[in-house]
Amino acid sequence: MLLAFCLLAFPLQAQTSVLPDAPDDGRQAAGKAGSISGTVTDADGDAIAGATITLVLDGGRAAPRKVTADGDGYFSMLDVPAGNVTLTIASEGFATVTRAFALHGEETLETPNIKLPVATAAVDVEVTFSRHDVAEEDIKAEEKQRVAGFIPNFYVTYNWNAPPMNARQKFKLSVRGIVDPANFLISGIAAGIEQGTNAFPEYGQGAVGFGKRYGASLADGTVGSLLGGAVFPALLRQDPRYFYMGTGKVTTRALYALAAAFICRGDNGKWQPNYSSVLGDVATGAISNTYYPESSRTGWAETVEVGLLNALQQGVSNLMQEFVFKRISTGTRKPAKTKP
Repeated sequence: MLLAFCLLAFPLQAQTSVLPDAPDDGRQAAGKAGSISGTVTDADGDAIAGATITLVLDGGRAAPRKVTADGDGYFSMLDVPAGNVTLTIASEGFATVTRAFALHGEETLETPNIKLPVATAAVDVEVTFSRHDVAEEDIKAEEKQRVAGFIPNFYVTYNWNAPPMNARQKFKLSVRGIVDPANFLISGIAAGIEQGTNAFPEYGQGAVGFGKRYGASLADGTVGSLLGGAVFPALLRQDPRYFYMGTGKVTTRALYALAAAFICRGDNGKWQPNYSSVLGDVATGAISNTYYPESSRTGWAETVEVGLLNALQQGVSNLMQEFVFKRISTGTRKPAKTKP
């Protein structure tokens, strides 16, 4: 029951240390310089094709560079030296917007959608954004993702270069899933199935039995989401999301999805064992022993074993994320890309 809930509503994702730093499809910047990409839209979110983006390095270290947004409003610049950078975005009929930020080393930065207000007068708008701001935009996008338009799918990001979330943002995303109306309905369906099959017979039947099963199901989802999606990721500085690959050979993507059940991206950008997910599963199982019937409780050895099995089954969920869920989900956005 917990596994089914976590697979659909709160998948805790990971990645592998043997994987490349990014899918081999041109997303990574060449050499040791960084890259910048983004999308230009109007206030309603519609793409502005042909917008001009001008990049200026701090201190005038190099001549300004210009690119033009494509038909989807998308633009990218490769081989951008580290340092303070200013982007000026202009398009006829819209106010000019300026964004300033710092590019670090080989960082691949995807800016939040750049919205140009309609020009009512000669107005320039200057906005300075941080990694926190970019991460906040990603979280807002993830909170719109739903499988079949209903089941929350908040723990997958289609921005391969998404910056890490801070501790507060990890808790925010976890709580957002816990209080989602679909969560309560899914727990009710799980409790109804258990009632029909007389799972946990000590709970009995009737309204009282259903209420106990419903409460246990809600507790499983809540504790699992908080521990595996927020507490341990915050303490261990790991990202609980699945980073969608989306391109490459089927076998490469499949192996990546399976491996992502055991390895995750740390907040430092490096691959590492996914302690957060495994500890979250084990701790959730241990806590559930306090409210499930005594005959259904497990010892420590069994609890650890179940936690490891859940990690194996998480690979199946990752395969669904990589090949199925995006096709049947609403609120998703195109995977982030870096054009050569």
